[in-house]
Amino acid sequence: MKRLEAMLEDAINDSFEESSYDESRLSKLETKWKRFLASSVSSKHRLMDEQEKIKGLISDISHQTKTPIANILLYAQILQEKETDPALVPIVENIREQSEKLDFLIRSLVKASRLECEALILQPKNQPIMPCLMAAAAGAREEAAKKQIEVIVEETEASACFDRKWTEEAVGNLIDNGIKYSPVNSRIQVSVVEYQMFAAVQVADCGIGIREDEQAQIFERFYRSRDVAGEKGVGIGLYLVREIAARQGGYVKVKSKHGEGSSFYFYMAK
Repeated sequence: MKRLEAMLEDAINDSFEESSYDESRLSKLETKWKRFLASSVSSKHRLMDEQEKIKGLISDISHQTKTPIANILLYAQILQEKETDPALVPIVENIREQSEKLDFLIRSLVKASRLECEALILQPKNQPIMPCLMAAAAGAREEAAKKQIEVIVEETEASACFDRKWTEEAVGNLIDNGIKYSPVNSRIQVSVVEYQMFAAVQVADCGIGIREDEQAQIFERFYRSRDVAGEKGVGIGLYLVREIAARQGGYVKVKSKHGEGSSFYFYMAK
């Protein structure tokens, strides 16, 4: 048992070597253990190679699609400004909308893929939450103004351990989601709830709410509720929120009643 314990310890420290070269059962076990570790190392290297290939592919997709989509959006804008034929105006508008949707989809997929294959590493650190909330809210106020929705951020002195850039992205997604499904002249309330080991950013809206049987599915990639099938969106925003929370030691949950709005909670460790 002592030898087995030493073998496991050496394997953890990546320093295992066979020491028994006879016909004993222990020697046979050491040989198999060595073969197993060699196989594991080989698999690890293959996995690392595959991740590097995926990183390269993601980078290529991001780089190669950026210019064509930007050009399509530019030409659509030019057409929109010059086109006066009533029959063609809605077609040009549809081209612009679909181009924006494609641009958003590709950017979202690139972000999700980088997180999944760890091409981007989150770097959480202890810091105040308020600046992150203010930046996320500021990025959403233009869309909110179009629907005359007020985004209110409650003052807080709470701190937590999080990656500023990606947490701002996650909170921004939650605010955008609330704006998208809330009625005109309503409000989005952003606040922080503190617990002993976590701080939770709460984003409460006055939207359509989420059916109870769908609440476990809304954080899945590309999932869209049957109640919002006609709305703009690709079903990846909440998936990104969940991934960001998980990769910095937190989690996300929702409280909602259909027809009465939703409250999303983005938990971060203290």
